[in-house]
Amino acid sequence: MPDGHARARWLLFWVMLMPALWLLYLAITNQLGPDPAKELVDQTGLWAFRSLLLSLCMTPLRIITRRSFWMRYRRMLGLFALFYAVSHAMVYVFLLFGARWGELATELTKRPYIMIGSLALLMLLALGVTSTRGWQRRLRHNWVRLHRLVYVASLLVLLHFSWVNKLGLASIWPYALALFLLLGVRVWWNFRQSERKS
Repeated sequence: MPDGHARARWLLFWVMLMPALWLLYLAITNQLGPDPAKELVDQTGLWAFRSLLLSLCMTPLRIITRRSFWMRYRRMLGLFALFYAVSHAMVYVFLLFGARWGELATELTKRPYIMIGSLALLMLLALGVTSTRGWQRRLRHNWVRLHRLVYVASLLVLLHFSWVNKLGLASIWPYALALFLLLGVRVWWNFRQSERKS
């Protein structure tokens, strides 16, 4: 019989998978609007960012509630961020752009937001690959340093997102506010911890 945390992880898994299943259903039933590929690119990118923000919520929740069980769900949420980010890239390359590699390389150099998004994706891939306990043992203290890249990746995603929307942070202010609050909690907590040690 699974314990409460195991059931919660399974519930979280299905909740996070539902957007992908819903998008698949809309694609199969031809309900994605006049430009299905663009809609898929937009929605998978949005869910990548949402999943990343949710993963970043776990540490502040642990700090605020003084309960460590939140950290059990951080890795799964981070992997879902990677899943949606990879889906976003694959849909862009193969459906929206038709895998025209020469033109894609030109787009990569012409459009900075694509380069920023690609860099964020590479960081998320590195974090996803090294998220296992085996890699934690191999990297030891360097594992913590490496996984601080999630903060850099989140800022790059925000920048990518704002450029894609063409209206800057004003068009995505709820996401920007959420990210800055989450990062602010970490800065405050680290400052408080350093004061206690001094």
